[in-house]
Amino acid sequence: MMARPADEAGSAVEDSLIEDFGVHIGRAMGWPPMAGRAGAVLMLSEAPMTLAELQEALGASKGSVSETTRLLMVNGTVERYKPAGSRQFVFRWRDDAWIGCLRHQLDATTQLLTLAENGYARADRLPGTQRKRLRQMRAYYRFMVRELEGLLAEYTRQWEADGPGRS
Repeated sequence: MMARPADEAGSAVEDSLIEDFGVHIGRAMGWPPMAGRAGAVLMLSEAPMTLAELQEALGASKGSVSETTRLLMVNGTVERYKPAGSRQFVFRWRDDAWIGCLRHQLDATTQLLTLAENGYARADRLPGTQRKRLRQMRAYYRFMVRELEGLLAEYTRQWEADGPGRS
């Protein structure tokens, strides 16, 4: 990451948080560290940022930042839009980023449940051990989808009750 003058928003605390996000979120989510750092830059930014501004803040290439922002959008934490009257797209941390993150996890788990259901539906000619494993996989993903749906509903209610944007 590029060093920033002390009078800019890149304080030592922010720089430390950005690096921590790169290491910890990257590791926990299976993302490259750049994705964690980009997420942190956008989370800490008061204003949306262009691709060029993100490149500068991260000291990264256009291709790397472009790939990283796509990953963050797919994972539900960042959005890309074109402000009225602007010719450039900007990126910002979604106000409901954690809802987006949970929704992404639910969607991915639902896809795996579909795989498990299809696998189990074709298991009748397989040996007992293989059928059992497919049945366990189906049971696991049914459980996970049900629980994630409940968590998403509960967290969404809590987020709405807390008032989006309240600090």
